[in-house]
Amino acid sequence: MSDDTRSELYADLAAVGPYGVRPGHALITLVEPHPGHEYAYNRWYEDDHYYAGAMAMPWMYAGRRWVATRELQLLRYPEKSAVAQPVTTGCYLSTYWITAGRYDDHMKWTVAINKRLNRDARVYHDRTHVFTAFQDHALTVYRDGAAGPRDNHALDHPYAGLVLEVVDTESAEQRDRLLRWLHTRHLPARLAGSPAAMATVFRPTPLPGDRMTYVKQVEGVGTRLTLLWFLESDPRECWEEHFTGLDGELAATGLGTLQLMAPFVPTVPGTDRYVTELRG
Repeated sequence: MSDDTRSELYADLAAVGPYGVRPGHALITLVEPHPGHEYAYNRWYEDDHYYAGAMAMPWMYAGRRWVATRELQLLRYPEKSAVAQPVTTGCYLSTYWITAGRYDDHMKWTVAINKRLNRDARVYHDRTHVFTAFQDHALTVYRDGAAGPRDNHALDHPYAGLVLEVVDTESAEQRDRLLRWLHTRHLPARLAGSPAAMATVFRPTPLPGDRMTYVKQVEGVGTRLTLLWFLESDPRECWEEHFTGLDGELAATGLGTLQLMAPFVPTVPGTDRYVTELRG
């Protein structure tokens, strides 16, 4: 292993460009370990990839892993999803924040490091990327106004659960109208009195052409929105009251089609908790 780190460049790089703390971009990745590989996949991701393939990279400043047990998978809808086929596919969700204005810088590093990890046999191939996309932050709505954690704290605050929502529209113009409806009407109404402290909304961006071949190109660029709802209670305790029926409510507006509503709980880092609960 070479000792050459090009350290003389780091002072120059640190002196230029944005360095705010808000999540300007995100990596949201839903993965299904192949049957029989659940333990090995979890240990690889927890022990190695979460750090070497994510958190050690420049400008990726926060991350958290989430898991859907079989009980949580069975709460998902709609049954016919353009994201997951069948809709229960995808046990583990990883979410990462990237500093605003540093997307291009981060992407150059992440493509290069993942090629190196693959070459060095540090990529676990017995898994399927169900939904993996880098995303641009569009908006955040808070239940409690100025009180409580902000979106830049969301992946470090000990939230009890998370709901992943994916919505497709027919055009970029319709997506803009959907964003306005979410911002001014739907999200404030849904958050009020609910266990969700905030909802963040992202727009997917295309992956670079030199991405790793096991990650498929992002679908819905220009017409899709990804929402993350951060919960203060276990999603099983509030699913029926607060998170069912959103497909019908959205359809009634004519602004889009719900493709996935999926609840998760946080993993316990460094453990195999929940691995025995992933399958039926």
